[in-house]
Amino acid sequence: MPSQPKYLTIKNDLKMLIEKGDIKVGEKIPSEADLRAQYSVSRHTIRQSISELVNSGHLIKQQGAGTFVSDQYKTQLNKNGKKTIGVITTYISDYIFPSIIRGIEEELSKQNYSLMLSSTRNNVDNEKLSLDSMIGQEVDGLIIEPTKSNLMNPNLNYYLNLSEQKKPLVMMNASYEELELPLIALDDIKAGRLATEHLIELGHKHIGMITKADDIQGKNRLKGYLKALHKADLTFKSNHILRYDTESKPYISEKINELLLSDNAPTAFVAYNDEIAVKLIKEIDNIGKNCPNDFSVVSHDNSFYSTALPSVKLTSIEHPKEELGKAAAQWIINAVEGKNNDQKSVIFEPKLVLRTSTKKIE
Repeated sequence: MPSQPKYLTIKNDLKMLIEKGDIKVGEKIPSEADLRAQYSVSRHTIRQSISELVNSGHLIKQQGAGTFVSDQYKTQLNKNGKKTIGVITTYISDYIFPSIIRGIEEELSKQNYSLMLSSTRNNVDNEKLSLDSMIGQEVDGLIIEPTKSNLMNPNLNYYLNLSEQKKPLVMMNASYEELELPLIALDDIKAGRLATEHLIELGHKHIGMITKADDIQGKNRLKGYLKALHKADLTFKSNHILRYDTESKPYISEKINELLLSDNAPTAFVAYNDEIAVKLIKEIDNIGKNCPNDFSVVSHDNSFYSTALPSVKLTSIEHPKEELGKAAAQWIINAVEGKNNDQKSVIFEPKLVLRTSTKKIE
């Protein structure tokens, strides 16, 4: 899956800052030189991003003075008769998110809808700001990826109010267990089970897991892991589980190192995602061991990380990415237009992509 072009990343970042009000109408945006330094791109790339934002009414150029934020995009949307879908994700330019957003944007554009994009960086205060901004802009529907979905969320009242107001709303990738909202997602329980069963089939009996504690995907992938162990009559060992959250993620490598060097360390691991799997394999290398000869690793998402290492390529569960984005966009369009009022959640079946990071145990 190709990564998002740099000019789109820059465009989306600036667009989000404008629509959230972080850069106010009439304020001057950073200079071309500053943006080039920030994103490490060419002048042409910066000019392409700015040109598209000028065309959409988000920016206005003043000869000899610079480029300034405009609110003409609101007028243009009304003039064009386009409906606007608000999209709130935890991240925009990181990991698999550019592919998901590309799928949403393509489907919305194809059906003459506009996209308003915001990111929470998995922070509930940012989620509140994003929701306030979207509601204030009176978007026609919302696609939302929950923030810290495995924890009690202080913003649940927003979702309850939106439901009472019959505002079209669909969750993406995860949901809040306290709410009953439609969801477009991978079946993460099955994904965790499938990843673990692959290692069991290779003869591994001591299987560890590294999972995320504050997002429901981590909880569900752990559930699948436990189901697979139970079905195979393998003993669950709590000291073989590493859990991290958004704030502790920068320190996970230290915890991985401790587990690898511990007595009775696992012979194989299920990683929450490919980014964590890469950290795991680097720590395996750091202690003088090898993946897959000493430790097998299975991951989730089949992202660009899965083929990033020169020494080993990750066996990983496929995440639907762009297809998931398209499905979310089609769902919300149907809801806005009153089609298929009995729409259900859309759950994608996991598929295992085999590469070289796992090995049959002797």
